[in-house]
Amino acid sequence: RYEKLIQEPVDNGSVEESESAGSSFPPTFSLSTIKNKQRRHLMFMKLKQEKRKQKLELRKKRKKERDALGDKAPPKDVPKTIENQRVYDETTVDPEDEEVAFDEGTDEFSAYFNKLTNPKVLITTSDRPRGRTVRFCEQLATVIPNAHVYYRRGLALKRIIPQCVSRNFTYLMVINEDRKVPNGMVLCHLPDGPTAHFKVSSVRLRKEMKRRGKDPTEHHPEVILNNFSTRLGHSIGRMFAALFPHDPHFVGRQVATFHNQRDFIFFRFHRYIFKNEKRVGIQELGPRFTLKLRSLQKGTFDSKFGEYEWVHKRHEMDSSRRKFHL
Repeated sequence: RYEKLIQEPVDNGSVEESESAGSSFPPTFSLSTIKNKQRRHLMFMKLKQEKRKQKLELRKKRKKERDALGDKAPPKDVPKTIENQRVYDETTVDPEDEEVAFDEGTDEFSAYFNKLTNPKVLITTSDRPRGRTVRFCEQLATVIPNAHVYYRRGLALKRIIPQCVSRNFTYLMVINEDRKVPNGMVLCHLPDGPTAHFKVSSVRLRKEMKRRGKDPTEHHPEVILNNFSTRLGHSIGRMFAALFPHDPHFVGRQVATFHNQRDFIFFRFHRYIFKNEKRVGIQELGPRFTLKLRSLQKGTFDSKFGEYEWVHKRHEMDSSRRKFHL
């Protein structure tokens, strides 16, 4: 029956004209006039293929023109993206700004960047964590050197923080979950703060990743921080940098990347190898996840009386798609 429906002619002049023309469609052609679902899908695929062919021919034509002109060829057009059309932020940091340099020289992370402290991280979870959250914490501990995983056992964070300070921990990381899936992270710098709260999404553990490399070694990884350009972004970038030891072990060839794009922070962990002078191969080790900043609080974690430096208010701050905060 379906074969019969596809072969039946449609009483629409524009469609018949398009079929007789072969590959070209008339300018007044509209798919919505075709009532038969299978025939409409078939014509849609033909139209899509035709557009793809025209695009390819245009690209080849432009390439020939550029090759013919050689050095006199005009510069390539830069495509418009949300990133390069970004609304200017007044807090964008100039690398040569003396005020920013002074503030960063006296902030909570200055002791780490002056190599006076070594990072020591405590990773814990919300109460009664499920297996996926526990495995995520264990894999994070293999990425961050000198990280220790402890189970919460119903203790309040206000009681955990003094114990961490007395044992010389520099960070407390709490992984929260919802419906057995990790969905939040509280990152508290010790002993003086600040405390950042992130939404966690798109978590992929090592077993869920295709073509992943062998488990990471104990070498200290290199750290890459991309696109943290505002004052808030600098604070968050310095917070991530202070998680890792000062001197990476280049022998291990491992890299931890925090890439900020449209205020989403993508974390990836790779191993690289130089094949020759120009080519390099990379292999993802995992885990991978995405962070979205919800709030930044001065001092250590205090949900009642804490002073917030920045809070994400979705309905007020997300009025423009081209406005970013990090």
